[in-house]
This record gives sequence, structure tokens and C-alpha cells, in this order.
Amino acid sequence: MFEHERVVVVRGARSELPVIVAVHSTALGTAVGGCRLWHYPRWQDGLEDALRLSASMTVKCAAAGLPHGGGKTVVALPISLKVDERLRRAVLHDVGDLIQSLDGAYATGPDVGTSPADMVTIAERTRHVCCRPEEHGGSGDSSPHTAAGVVSAIRATCAHLFGSPDLAGRTVAIVGLGHVGAELARILTAERASLVVSDTDPTRRALADGLGATWAAPDAALTTPVDVLVPAAVGGVLTADLVPRLRCAAIVGPANNQLAADSVADLLRDKGICWIPDHIASAGGVIYAVSRELDGADHATATAAVNRIGETVSRILMGRRVPVATGDSPGDAMG
Repeated sequence: MFEHERVVVVRGARSELPVIVAVHSTALGTAVGGCRLWHYPRWQDGLEDALRLSASMTVKCAAAGLPHGGGKTVVALPISLKVDERLRRAVLHDVGDLIQSLDGAYATGPDVGTSPADMVTIAERTRHVCCRPEEHGGSGDSSPHTAAGVVSAIRATCAHLFGSPDLAGRTVAIVGLGHVGAELARILTAERASLVVSDTDPTRRALADGLGATWAAPDAALTTPVDVLVPAAVGGVLTADLVPRLRCAAIVGPANNQLAADSVADLLRDKGICWIPDHIASAGGVIYAVSRELDGADHATATAAVNRIGETVSRILMGRRVPVATGDSPGDAMG
């Protein structure tokens, strides 16, 4: 059964590239979700990504107590296409035009392949955009807030499994050192955790060296013996074939759609691995940006909402009900 309220696919008037916006739900309010510029073998693969990610955003917003639904923008780039400055600007204007045509049903922000600076370009065509730099009237880069929410979730998980939220001496593997993964590595180093880090881009090894972390290939990092595994790159990394090789006590990370299939959750449970759903752990960025820019919260209120991700995780691990937003009562609590 088709779940989405609206799915629009256009050929960009300027870029001539497939631009996809999937609005999963506006039952709680305006749909929100990032703009992804990514290379796909077929544009239909980008459509599948948009459908999956927008549905996940609905769950993420509801679990976070936000009065919003889920949406997603995907620009499906051909595998071999090089995006120069001119084409990038054309693509982003095409995105802005499509979002503007939805009359406020959906607002976007940064995602894989886009940045706060790109949101400034999109904002030249629509006002329905979040996370522009502060000097351009936005709330800035959401990555630090996503990382802060993940750390809150890791602390709550460690408290449940090991009896203390203290991360000093805990072993953590981070797979993916993009904006969020790199920030997580810095925070966890400051918390005196012992890190194994990995990325497909070898130039990011310099960050590992600077932090005193152990560098590993992605496959090795996934299966290294640690307290907490942190998937921080693309989705689908947790497969049925991988689970028997995992040697972690818990999985808590910001990567969206970590499970290659829903059945993998059962395999993780059977192996005794505590998995915190990514729509809970990764919600910090959207909580902060949406709270500030769409709901009018100040910095302190939005930051407190991000930090309550740990309370939500504690409720889940204790088997207690997690309050969610409803159409009648938006709610502002995480736990």
C-alpha cells in the first residue's frame, strides 16, 4: 500500500537532472527532511531512497515530540557526473523551485552531499529551508547537534549496559568520518573514550592521527571488538551476513536506515547486541534546527530538547512507552 501523501519527480529546468521530493506525512505538521545530492546507478534508486528516508523522518519527528512529519529531497546524479559550481547552483535552484511549488507542505535542510551554504542557494528560490549559516538568518550547521544527540544516546546506553554513563575508557568504533562522524570522534576523545575510526576517504586518516585514534578499514572497524559500534556513514550497513561477525555490546549511530532489512533487528537481539534505532539516536540535528527555525525556540530550549534524546533511549531500554507528538498536542519532550 502506498503510504506517502505526495511524491513529485521533475526534470530540473536548469540542471536537466531528476529532482525528487517525497512527502510522507503532514499529519502532525509541515514535513521536514534533508536535501541529498548523491550518485545512483539509476534515478529510480534515488526515488527508492527518497521514499525510505522520508518515511523514516516521520518516525523520527514523532519520536522526538516534534509537531512535524517526514519528507526528503533527492537529486539523483548519474554515477560518472562531475558537479561543478555552475551545475550545483542550477541543481539547487531546481530544488528550491520544486519545494516552493508545494506551498509550505515541506521544508528541507542539509543532508548527504549538501551543506548550510547550499541552503542559502536554495533559499534564493524558496523560504521553506532550514540550517542556513547564522549570518544568513539560519540556525547554522546541524551536524554538531546531531553528534550531541548521539553522544547523549551512547551515555544512556552505557548506563543501561555497564551501570554508568561515563565514557572514559569505553571502546568505540566510528565508521564514517563525515561532518557528524568527525564531530563524534572529537567529543568522544574529549570524554576519554578509546576510539577506532574508519572512512572510505583515506585523507580523513589525518583526523584519526590528530586525535590519537586507531585507524582501520571500514570492514575491520565494523567487526572490531568494542563496547559501542557507531555507524556514521550511509545506510544499509547492518546486514544479515554481518551480524554473526559483530563483536560489540551495542550499536548507536547517526547513519539513517542502518538495517539492510527489518529482520536484521531480530538477529541483533538474538546475538545479544543492544541496537538503538537510528531514528532515535540521529534526531539531534533535526530537533535543533526545526525547534529553532520552524517552531521559534531559543538556543537553550532547543539544546535541552536534543539532550533529552538520552532520556528517550533510557525509556526504550527500560521497556517504557516513549511519548510521541499527536495531531492534537504537539508536545516538546523527548522522554
